[in-house]
Amino acid sequence: MDNRAVLGWREWIAFPDLGIPKIKAKVDTGARTSALHAFVVSPFERDERPWVRFGIHPDQGDAENAIYCEAPVSDRRMVRDSGGHEELRYVIRTALQIGESRIHAEVTLTDRDSMKFRVLLGRTALRGYYVVDPGRSFVCRKSRTGKAARAKSP
Repeated sequence: MDNRAVLGWREWIAFPDLGIPKIKAKVDTGARTSALHAFVVSPFERDERPWVRFGIHPDQGDAENAIYCEAPVSDRRMVRDSGGHEELRYVIRTALQIGESRIHAEVTLTDRDSMKFRVLLGRTALRGYYVVDPGRSFVCRKSRTGKAARAKSP
């Protein structure tokens, strides 16, 4: 029997390590890599390791509300968007809270200001944890206790 949780085609998620309590994500099994909206992306070093500092506007159409984040860089790679354009992006590895589950995933940083969703949740992050029902939206809810359960490893 398949014990994977069900997601809709869009979900509210959080990035607890980045201080992002809630952000709307499009679940996209056609995208390999997950992407997070980021502006003013600035690399720097901490303890002789590469880090990146960036801002996000968590709400579409609201340029006033901004959250500023810092994270270690796990990679830089070329990513091709749905229009076929290639972009060299910073990649971070961070926790994602989806409903009551918390997983760790690689996320690329890119300017999604003109996009409807601030986060694109790609199939690599979903693999082994979730199945997607494209006819549903906002299936996952936060835990009533406010505590996150851990998703089991595949």
